[in-house]
Amino acid sequence: MATSAQALELTNNDHTTLNFDVSGTAAWLHSQESYDQAGTLDEGSVTWQEGAVKYGISGEHRLARDQRVTGALRWTSTGTWGDGDAAGFSDGGERTTKLEDAFLTWHSGALFPALGNDGLAVSAGRQSVIVGDGFLITSDSLNFGKGIADGALNRGGAYYLAGRSAFDKTAIISLGGEQGWRGDVMWLQSDNPAQAKPELNIGVLEHVNDKGTVGLTYVKVTDLDDEFAFLYPQRDDMETVSLRAQGNAGVENLFLAAEYAWQDQDQGDENAWYAELGWTFSGMPWRPSIHYRFSRFSTGYDPLLYGNGRALGTWFQGEVAANYAGPFNTNSRVHHLAATVTPKENLSLGLLAYDFTTLDRDAGADTSAREYDLYLEWAVNDHLALIPVIGLYQPDRAAADGGTQLGNDDRNLYSQLIVAFSF
Repeated sequence: MATSAQALELTNNDHTTLNFDVSGTAAWLHSQESYDQAGTLDEGSVTWQEGAVKYGISGEHRLARDQRVTGALRWTSTGTWGDGDAAGFSDGGERTTKLEDAFLTWHSGALFPALGNDGLAVSAGRQSVIVGDGFLITSDSLNFGKGIADGALNRGGAYYLAGRSAFDKTAIISLGGEQGWRGDVMWLQSDNPAQAKPELNIGVLEHVNDKGTVGLTYVKVTDLDDEFAFLYPQRDDMETVSLRAQGNAGVENLFLAAEYAWQDQDQGDENAWYAELGWTFSGMPWRPSIHYRFSRFSTGYDPLLYGNGRALGTWFQGEVAANYAGPFNTNSRVHHLAATVTPKENLSLGLLAYDFTTLDRDAGADTSAREYDLYLEWAVNDHLALIPVIGLYQPDRAAADGGTQLGNDDRNLYSQLIVAFSF
């Protein structure tokens, strides 16, 4: 979970702006139950803490005809304390500081009028990248710790917070403005051992107007690290094509979204899709909104580098299910209902409800379950936000009976407090 950026201005003249950025999150988490993902935990409750702080410089240099060069050089310090997370991916002893962002982007400004303002952009370096709403690619944010594979996948802590999200190397060309046809060509290289350090070629073609966005995405995995390729035997040379749409179709207060992804793997074709419908009651006090989404992921579907794109619960479905118990957007069918109210501009209250059904119990653990998450988002001021969450997770099966919850299939009361800061 990231904070909104605030910056201390170091330099500002007619051509150059330079800022010092500091932002971060801290989390206190407790789960009454633990889960058999890493094979290192025993039955019982787990309490732990996580922290992630990003700091460094960012800037912009303005050129003729509104051209700009923007960039950043930032580091991230992360850590996990206490018992480690409820899936055993971390053990509470993770600490590290590493370079996170180091990139430059050139924006064309008014140089090519036919393309619109900033109709051409070229970017390279170490940075986070999101494709669409995160159904396929939401940066490189899987942060395993020392608790699995004898620490070989350790990224330095903050597993839940996803403290590191930047791809190690990127090269991106973007063509088109904010409206009409636009596209991206990307080369992304991960240095994340938990993802087998994939190299990705990506093409995106979209049409954007006031009613919504329709997009076509192509992703090909061109290489994996030989040392970690065994984690994803289906991933090498895998191709994924998706067609998506999102918007309001010209109807105020309406939200529509859908995506279908088809995957070509060596062992056969796989697929995943979703459809979502939402409505905001803008004329009522507190502006209540309600969304329903159905999603289905075939038995061998590879969810790639998915994550939360637009909001809590986007593609990390369920605070317990998405992070510890599973399913992890594969071999499952999910019904999801989300409701929010906004008593004040800086305060919102939400409820997320999920029903998970495993498609093929012979293909892995049975993660059929129900989950309910109640959360509050409070922007205390321009620099501080508080996000408490209470969750109830009810699995159908214990680990001994083919599920993932250790020791029993009791209801798990889960709680967390996230503090986000920036200045």
